[in-house]
Amino acid sequence: MTDRAMEGLAPRPAARPAAIGDIVAMSVVVIAILVTMHVVSGFVPDYIMPSPAAVAKAGWKILTGDMLHVMATVGRLMLALLFSMVAGVLIGLIMGVSASIRPFLRALVVIDTGIPALSWILLAVFWFKDPEVRIFFILTMILLPFYALNTYDGIRALPKDLVDMIESFRPSRWQIVRYLIAPHIVPYILLTTKTVVGYATRMVIFAELVAAAVGIGSRMGLAQSSFHIDEVMAWTFLLVVLNMILQLIVSGVEKIALKWRPEASVR
Repeated sequence: MTDRAMEGLAPRPAARPAAIGDIVAMSVVVIAILVTMHVVSGFVPDYIMPSPAAVAKAGWKILTGDMLHVMATVGRLMLALLFSMVAGVLIGLIMGVSASIRPFLRALVVIDTGIPALSWILLAVFWFKDPEVRIFFILTMILLPFYALNTYDGIRALPKDLVDMIESFRPSRWQIVRYLIAPHIVPYILLTTKTVVGYATRMVIFAELVAAAVGIGSRMGLAQSSFHIDEVMAWTFLLVVLNMILQLIVSGVEKIALKWRPEASVR
């Protein structure tokens, strides 16, 4: 194979212009949304579509007076996400390395994935008195199966040749997990986190709306009941920004954890 062909197949670093293009595209979309809101607000009442200026004013009010509710929501989200990650990865590891326990754990996880989020919310309201326990239970039951199944699929995706080579050295079960399985499933864990962050944010807002008096969900419910659509829109924009920040954090962790793995670009 020629040097030119080898160069075409070699992994290449991520192109910087692509990131700039994403920023430009995001800016264009945001401006288009704001212009559309401004135009529509001139033809409909304020309780249907407030102007961007009214939403910005409500957003400033939130940032200066309701940060306690924002921190409460973020704290609940982070706690449930971290617990679901640890517990889900452990369950996925057990499913991957224990053939005798695997069918039972997999059955439990699959049953969990078939239960609607609304069912967990209603059950939590009946089962638990404390709002924090309710929200933690709801988020854990919803998020944990994602980590368990993706970790299990990551173990199943191990190259057979690599497994046979490692087993030829007669390693212990702990050595197999530490040197073979753990490095292989890290990308699956990070990909799962990037996938469920937005979903988890929506679920914690829904849970707070039903089962809590403190948090973004409860404040959005109060704004809706008092017909303050500008506050509802402001909270919505804040949640979008929060989700983008969380995605950037996960992407930063991914770059640090997987810096040993070069990125391949397809031309």
